[in-house]
Amino acid sequence: MHTKNRRWMSALATLALAHGISAHPASAQDAEKGRGPSTVTAPQVKGEFGVLHGRWVRPDGGYVITIRSADAGGKLDASYANPSPLPFAKAQAARSDATLNVFFELQAGGYNGSTYTLTYDPSKDILKGVYYQAVARQRFEVYFVRAR
Repeated sequence: MHTKNRRWMSALATLALAHGISAHPASAQDAEKGRGPSTVTAPQVKGEFGVLHGRWVRPDGGYVITIRSADAGGKLDASYANPSPLPFAKAQAARSDATLNVFFELQAGGYNGSTYTLTYDPSKDILKGVYYQAVARQRFEVYFVRAR
């Protein structure tokens, strides 16, 4: 690699690290050696709960949780759509050791008291856990994938 290209790549890597982005694109040499691109990981966002930021979709019905931000105490600025928007009465994140947990409560549109109790799985970049449908008094194992 030419010196100019190395400086360019070094500058990009420094910029990426400063913004919490990690990337290692496959090079022609990697392809020749049978190595593909590195695994894509969850985006790194500032703050303890920043990794939750984004749009999360439940594949079994298209239900959507959108997390816009989280404060230092774990209070989430989040919304729900099923498919119409419904407000969360409570949206909270908390860390227990290395585990990141989220809790959402609905108090509208026939969902009064229904909750999502989810755990973030960083290896799969999913939110998984239990949906409690309060009106029917039923629990369902569910998961949400990050919308790309």
